Amino acid sequence: MNKYLKILNSFKRQQILVIGDLILDQYIKGTVDRISPEAPVPVVLQNEMFYTPGGSANVANNLSSLGAKVTVIGRIGDDKEGSVLKNVLEKRKICTFGRVYRQGLSH
Repeated sequence: MNKYLKILNSFKRQQILVIGDLILDQYIKGTVDRISPEAPVPVVLQNEMFYTPGGSANVANNLSSLGAKVTVIGRIGDDKEGSVLKNVLEKRKICTFGRVYRQGLSH
């Protein structure tokens, strides 16, 4: 067991760069009391909704929760979900600084 604790504690000394697809996962919690008449799917009465990092953002989150100093590199949208993902990562002490590149439409 000491071997595993030593490995876990070693993350506190690590600086890790994660590169990949940054995804925002959205979860809805609620209750189901009927099945839709149009299709055999449950109708959910939403009680709660929350976001969590997905894809490589989830990897960064897991490493950060182990105590590592984590920086992520990836693309996020210039929209509400991109802002939400950036805020979620910053609250979890994951470095997100960088440039915003906007791609225009070409004719």
